[in-house]
Amino acid sequence: MVKPINKAAVIGSGVMGSGIAAHLANVGIPTLLLDIVPKELTQEEKAKGLTLNDRAVRNRIAETNRQKLLKQKPAPLMAPENLALIEAGNLEDDLERLAETDWIIEVVVERLDIKRRVFEKIDRYRKPGTIVSSNTSGISVHKMAEGRSEDFRKHFLGTHFFNPPRYLKLLEVIPTKDTDPEVVAYMKFFAEEVLGKGVVIGRDTPNFIGNRIGTYGLLGTVREMTQGGYSVG
Repeated sequence: MVKPINKAAVIGSGVMGSGIAAHLANVGIPTLLLDIVPKELTQEEKAKGLTLNDRAVRNRIAETNRQKLLKQKPAPLMAPENLALIEAGNLEDDLERLAETDWIIEVVVERLDIKRRVFEKIDRYRKPGTIVSSNTSGISVHKMAEGRSEDFRKHFLGTHFFNPPRYLKLLEVIPTKDTDPEVVAYMKFFAEEVLGKGVVIGRDTPNFIGNRIGTYGLLGTVREMTQGGYSVG
């Protein structure tokens, strides 16, 4: 049996990460939003007498991006009070709290080496049965899962949201050869019935479906421009 998703964690608080956290909060799911610890103090932090050891500094990146959700257009939050369901943290102090969650979504930079380091940490702290997914737009999900535990690989897949997550309906779900079919079925159900998404199951090919089609269209346009002698202007 796949455990229901009652609490989530999002790793990476940029535009996509914070947007996914907002969409989870919109449907009432408490979400832990984590990012890296800053290496330097801001001038404002120095003026307040803070140090790099202060929690406010260590959580600054995730908390800043959390607060930006209130100002973005179009609004990622259905109601401002939904922000209270998102808790900011960092990837050094809060990794143990991943054991509290039922779904962990990685939304860091599109580099396989960095993602694999993140998944190594997640594998160490997640509890068995927790679903883990990557929001990658085209990197191999099979390669991301290499070297991870059997339980991790059974519960791992790609979940590619499109930006902005609240408004764009498509969600690509990309399982690996090791993903438990029950996990795939549950994520499709959850995404459609709880998150309101239109789910397509994709194969682990470069750029999956949406971006693969988009790349084809873009290259076709460039070819027509060069053959026709058209300029950008």
